[in-house]
Amino acid sequence: MADRPSLRHVILLLLLAIIWSSAFTTIKVAVSTIPPLTLVAARMVVAIILLYAVLRLKGMRLPTMGREWTAFFLLGLTSNAIPFFLISWGEVGIDSGKAAILMAIMPLMTVGLAHFFTESDRMTLTKFLGLVIGFSGIVVLVGPGALAHLGERTIFELAVAGGAIFYAISAVLARRLPSGGDPLQRGTAVTLCAAVQMVPVSLIMDAPWALSPSAPSFISALYLGIFPTGIGAIIYFHLIAERGTTFFALINYIIPCLGVVWGVTFLGEVLTVQALTALGIILGGVFVANLSFGRQR
Repeated sequence: MADRPSLRHVILLLLLAIIWSSAFTTIKVAVSTIPPLTLVAARMVVAIILLYAVLRLKGMRLPTMGREWTAFFLLGLTSNAIPFFLISWGEVGIDSGKAAILMAIMPLMTVGLAHFFTESDRMTLTKFLGLVIGFSGIVVLVGPGALAHLGERTIFELAVAGGAIFYAISAVLARRLPSGGDPLQRGTAVTLCAAVQMVPVSLIMDAPWALSPSAPSFISALYLGIFPTGIGAIIYFHLIAERGTTFFALINYIIPCLGVVWGVTFLGEVLTVQALTALGIILGGVFVANLSFGRQR
């Protein structure tokens, strides 16, 4: 896709960045009275209802049952169920802005994993340098002492970083899917698998019928299902189909910055010099790692 992106594509990318980055703020509000497992189950149920409705309105059906559903099940775990839970649980103990910064390591983890699990994206000196720079940003963010003495806050930070790692795993797995499938069909199938995975766990572990969520938490859970998970997925499928992954990768620079802004603006979180420095270092690592990564596309 050598042509320049249109204004419509740029607007859609910015809109998606706003929607996805807002998830960190709304998760922080939601987990105040809704347990993370139930929150993830709820957003998956809301999202699958929306995505399946769009699928049927377009005259399409879910992919036929076959071996591809094994991949959908794994992607449901690695791209939705596990990372959504880890991020939600992590935000019980840390600010939403810090969670957004930690998630910025996802493209770096993708570069590292791609070296071992794909044929075309091998590690280069430039990519390795980007990984080192990005990891340095994590050390700055959590504090060097946290690497030697794991405290309660560090566990929450590691949980969010774990979510980023699972997102990277899902990105590598998605590349191994056979070409030619419709992205909306596949995305709906993956979301359905994640809902099937999370709902029983929520029912067993949280007994959600006995919960008393506050109005802000309940509204936040609905928002997460409708916008970041449902509508966000539709925009994502559209952009990938029309512009490809190289253009879409720009969102990795926008989301953590906006996530910090929303936390400061709406939750009164404090942006420290340490966090701002860490964000700059991590995004610098992403930029360096993708200098050669993008040219190989």
